[in-house]
Amino acid sequence: MKIRLLLGLMYCIIFSVSAQEVSESTVPLPTPAQLAWQNAELVAVFHYDLHVFDGKKYVQRENRITPVADYNIFNPEQLDTDQWVKSAKDMGAKIAILTATHETGFAIYQSDVNPYSLKALKWRDGKGDIVGDFVESCRKYGIEPGIYIGIRWNSFYGIHDFKVQGEGGFSKNRQEHYNRMCEGMVEELTSKYGDLAIIWFDGGAHGPKQGGPDVQGIVERNQPNAIFYHNLERADIRWGGSESGTVPYPCWGTYHAPSWFANRGDSIGFRPIKYGDPDGDYYMPAMSDAPLRGYEGRHEWFWEPGDEDHIFPLENLMNMYENSVGHNSTLILGITPDDNGLVPVKDANRMKEFGDEVKRIYASPIAETSGTGKKLMLKLETGEVINHVVLQEDIRFGERIRAFVLEGKVNGKWKEIYTGSSIGHKHIIVLEEMEVDGLRLMIKESKGEPIIQALSVY
Repeated sequence: MKIRLLLGLMYCIIFSVSAQEVSESTVPLPTPAQLAWQNAELVAVFHYDLHVFDGKKYVQRENRITPVADYNIFNPEQLDTDQWVKSAKDMGAKIAILTATHETGFAIYQSDVNPYSLKALKWRDGKGDIVGDFVESCRKYGIEPGIYIGIRWNSFYGIHDFKVQGEGGFSKNRQEHYNRMCEGMVEELTSKYGDLAIIWFDGGAHGPKQGGPDVQGIVERNQPNAIFYHNLERADIRWGGSESGTVPYPCWGTYHAPSWFANRGDSIGFRPIKYGDPDGDYYMPAMSDAPLRGYEGRHEWFWEPGDEDHIFPLENLMNMYENSVGHNSTLILGITPDDNGLVPVKDANRMKEFGDEVKRIYASPIAETSGTGKKLMLKLETGEVINHVVLQEDIRFGERIRAFVLEGKVNGKWKEIYTGSSIGHKHIIVLEEMEVDGLRLMIKESKGEPIIQALSVY
């Protein structure tokens, strides 16, 4: 909580001393929550639900419509959320999210409004609260906690695509009951656990206009500083259009509507949400999500036995990083605690290897500079060998740059080595190894004065 208050105070101070620059901005500006989200760069989302314990392969279309026969299969005897969150910290994540409810409808916390929750279990005599344990672990390790709430599907209540199935008074009354229960769960989850970084409604959260619960107002009242993701009226971030852990380039942090959910696709296949809109009126950066166990044709958000061969190799994870974080997006990796209540050793080891590799390549630049204006110079030692360049705008003042050229000084002459458009929070340029004596960033087009937070070379 103190960290978030400090960030907010720093944000206010920065904006007060830079009011003239902000007033000159002609582009949308991020909120403090959106800034924190993009600065986090890496996020872990932990999926946990009843079917982790059923010994079967997870099949989404079946799990959405088939209730779990015995909820007391849920029995993580070695549950250790400290171990979960430490694995996220080792990976370099700054935010960690937990599925409080998913498509079974089962809630993994102490709910007074949803009887299908940990209160019903024999495990821990019905007194367990995994959400509470998780949030406490996040605070212990200095990571911002977030909560994922799935209300679009609920196999226990017979909810499909937000709706109770059937017609007449039965479905009407059940829908009303379900809507009030959802509102009650959101009230509990957003009021009992302190400040949260994000409230994530998987598959969206239809509101009263669509016959669903009124959850947006509850989140805005209880968590005014959190990322709201998402419904038809509001989305503080947008899905990047695939679950590959990557987004294409360019990927602008702005969008043409207050929510991507109402108009997300086109004939080219989700192009608007993948690329964003440089002329959009709404600041809405993209997120790139993928499960850690998604290698060689698998795509596992939940733990399953015998699936360790499908943990992504380090090379694939670095490709994700450079094509998500390096494309002005935040990378979300799905982590799968097992039926014992632990992140498996091989998964945790790979997460640490990933974090260590990001640090090895990007923690210590050979040289870096910052500045404003159309041209920025960076002098290097004669014959310096480089292979990575990182560009960052100061996005507190919005994404201003629309076109740029990066030049390297080779044998005393300036040579064009890269051209691009979007920079945003971060753009990573991977080059073939080359010897240069200096770099020159030339801004060819911008809205307002370009503000470069960093030109770094590795």
